[in-house]
Amino acid sequence: MKLSIIIPAYNEEKSIQDIISKVKIIVVDDYSKDSTKAILKKIRGIKIFSHKINQGKGAAMRTGASKATGDYVIWQDADLEYNPEDIKKILNRAIKNKLGVVYGSRALEQKNKYSYLSYYLGNKLLNIVTKILYLSRITDMETGYKLIKKNLLVKLNLKSNKFDIEPEITAKILKRGIRIIEVPISYRPRSIKQGKKIRWRDGVAALWTLVKYRFHD
Repeated sequence: MKLSIIIPAYNEEKSIQDIISKVKIIVVDDYSKDSTKAILKKIRGIKIFSHKINQGKGAAMRTGASKATGDYVIWQDADLEYNPEDIKKILNRAIKNKLGVVYGSRALEQKNKYSYLSYYLGNKLLNIVTKILYLSRITDMETGYKLIKKNLLVKLNLKSNKFDIEPEITAKILKRGIRIIEVPISYRPRSIKQGKKIRWRDGVAALWTLVKYRFHD
C-alpha cells in the first residue's frame, strides 16, 4: 500500500520547511513570489513540480494528483493548520475498512477552534447545503484532509483551479453514491495576518460549486 501526499504551496516561506520536515511528499509550487521555491530546492527527498504562473490551490492540487503514484492520495496544506500525524489515523481507517474515501473532520474534534466566527459560520452553511443537496451526513466538506483512492480520483475529472476544488471533489464523490467516512482531526487555525488566503468570496464560489455539480458534471 502506497500513499502519495501532495502539498500545494504558494508563498509559504514561513512554514514550508517545517511541514516538509514532518512528511516527505510531492510539492507543487504555484509560482511563489517569496522564497518558497529557493527553500524547496535545498530540501532533499521530495518531488517538486512548479507552475510557470500562479493558478490557484485547485490547479496545484490537480497537478500533484496527476503526478501521484500511490494507491491513495491525500493533500497537505503548506501551512501548519493541519497536523500530519493525523494522516496515519485517516489512512489506517481506509485500509482497515477497505474504504475509497476518508475525510479528516475538524468538526468532530470538540477542542478545535476557528480564527474567525465568519469562517466557522460559513463552513457550517456549506455543510448544511451539502447535506440538503446530496443527502449526506458530512460534517466538514471544506476539510483539507481528503484521502481518496487514486483509481477513483482519476475518474472525478476535476476542473477547478481555486479553492472551489474542495466542494467539487465532495460533490462528485457523493453524486457517484460513494459514502464519505470521517474521522476527527486536530486543527490549529491561522489568521489572515499570518497568511491565511481564503476569503468570503471563496465561500460564495464554494456554494455555487455545490449547486452547479449537483445538476451538471
